[in-house]
Amino acid sequence: MKIPALDIGDIHAPFPLIQGGMGVRVSLARLAAAVANEGGIGTIAAVGLGDIEASKTDFETVSRNALIHEIRRAKSMTNGPLAINILGVLSNARDLIQTSVQEGIKIIVSGASLPLKLPEMVDDATVKLLPIISSGRAADLVLRTWDKRYARTADAVVLEGPLAGGHLGFSFEQLREPEKYALSILLPEVLAAVNPFEEKYGRKIPVVAGGGVFTGTDIARMLQAGASGVQMATRFVCTDECEVAPEFKQAYLDSKEDDIVIINSPVGLPGRAIHNQFLRNLEADALDRLKCPYRCLTTCNIAEARYCIAQALASAYQGDMDKGLVFCGQNAFRVNEIVSVEKLIAELRAELEAY
Repeated sequence: MKIPALDIGDIHAPFPLIQGGMGVRVSLARLAAAVANEGGIGTIAAVGLGDIEASKTDFETVSRNALIHEIRRAKSMTNGPLAINILGVLSNARDLIQTSVQEGIKIIVSGASLPLKLPEMVDDATVKLLPIISSGRAADLVLRTWDKRYARTADAVVLEGPLAGGHLGFSFEQLREPEKYALSILLPEVLAAVNPFEEKYGRKIPVVAGGGVFTGTDIARMLQAGASGVQMATRFVCTDECEVAPEFKQAYLDSKEDDIVIINSPVGLPGRAIHNQFLRNLEADALDRLKCPYRCLTTCNIAEARYCIAQALASAYQGDMDKGLVFCGQNAFRVNEIVSVEKLIAELRAELEAY
């Protein structure tokens, strides 16, 4: 297969891959820059970048300054395309989005709730807006809403299937039968939902498929089915450029297929993670009573939440596996070595070309 570029408006990525945004310091500047340097689109996840202790007194300012630091750090390492991934349920989502734009970021990716109000947060029409959706119905709702309220459409759509990592746009019931919601089934529905808006606005709206995409062959199949590119996250955890603690990467290397589980997140969505000591403690109700000084999520019911997801993910980043929640995609158990981003993308490229 001849490798197509991923073009999102005037943004050109020679390799049709967006590195997925993995929150709370997994997708930082060094990883994003490395992916951009290899021809893909590198993504910094905006959630959980600030110092935990400092965030207790001024969460919004600390978060903003940490994001600015990561954006500038990434820009110092690459001239390639960079995106910012921002959870729509963050209490400071608007501030982070506007900060990203002010820092010159041209791609905003938003999910973990339908980003129906995203266009009103971005005045700059040159900034590309990419909603994350999980079905044709959700794509239609977002695009119809944007069209009606803002006379604008998406610049691309990211379709995340049920095998993705982290927070998922599916119910627990749906996740028990993931084969019914496979990307091969969802992709045609999303392409059909996008088509009327392509015709109305007279331009291509690329659909980027993610969730379970692991090899170059997987990429080829998605492209063959009509996707313009793929989103991949899990495989980038075990790269030299990913800045998580060695213990975090080792959790991936040590995991078995049965270790990958679905959890209930305080965000209010199911999530996929590696079953570890933290989750065993949670199941045994052996965690300390939750006290939340941050108020970082609009959807977190502090009275009912059994743990702070920000603290749990930050602990994992730091390598404290007894207190750390390790998010992952369904294929995390297939990762068996730590490689450079350059080597990983070269492998994907070779597999794609050989398809």
